[in-house]
Amino acid sequence: MIFILPALAVYLLIVAYPIISSFRLSFTDFNIYKNLAIWTGLANYIKIFKDPIFWLSMRNNFIVIFVSIFGQIPLGLGLAYLLYRKLVKHSGFFQAMVFLPTVISTIIIGILWSKIFSPIGIYPRIIQAITNNPDYTMTIMNSKQLAMIPIGFVLLWVYTGTYVIIFLANLQNIDPNIIEAAQIDGAADGQIFIKIIVPQLYGVIVLTSILAISGSLKSFDLLFAMTGGGPAHYTSLLALYMYEKAFILYDYGVGAAVSTIMVILSIILVILVRFVRRKVEAMGV
Repeated sequence: MIFILPALAVYLLIVAYPIISSFRLSFTDFNIYKNLAIWTGLANYIKIFKDPIFWLSMRNNFIVIFVSIFGQIPLGLGLAYLLYRKLVKHSGFFQAMVFLPTVISTIIIGILWSKIFSPIGIYPRIIQAITNNPDYTMTIMNSKQLAMIPIGFVLLWVYTGTYVIIFLANLQNIDPNIIEAAQIDGAADGQIFIKIIVPQLYGVIVLTSILAISGSLKSFDLLFAMTGGGPAHYTSLLALYMYEKAFILYDYGVGAAVSTIMVILSIILVILVRFVRRKVEAMGV
């Protein structure tokens, strides 16, 4: 307990106390100028649930979570497996290029890709050259249904390298004799990957899924620099919505309510991931 207490104290002070304070603040109408909080009950939550921008931000956040879990993690695992089995040439250079975006500031990355996808950026010029249509204009960011597609691509480009490193480190802990024995028995690379590699990494997959969920719900800096949630909130996320309410409109009660919903949503999704893992293991997959 003596060794645990310092870390526990830091956790309670930096994580637990702000969460509890935010939860309490979500039931009030806080006046920043008078430093006065008036109890309003569920009024802030009712206001949020009636706001279509909140539901649009929620939808976009689920898109980000989907891209993270079913895009970044499988792609990271696949690339890590290629590196582990030495199926690519110049693996050191390949690994460095995959991991490079993770060491660049996300603000810089957001600004960079905002320029690429701007109406006068590189992407429209490439489409103009391919289609031989000099009048082509960038419209995907102006679509409520399609505006998140470029965001999803950037998220894959930026964060996949992190999962490559995590999976590669754990793949190196697998006994190579197991793979050699499977190869002697005539197992193909696909069978080795599905029957040997993936079951060995169940715990890591769950861990990376939890990291992906928490990271997706906290996504702010990349989207803030890239689109700011625009145009017309088409790329807004819960963190951007909370920022707008709390620090632009100074509606701290509503901002605290949004953050509380984010915490509850994160807990539910983490429990769901662990439940799915237990079911998969129980089926012997």
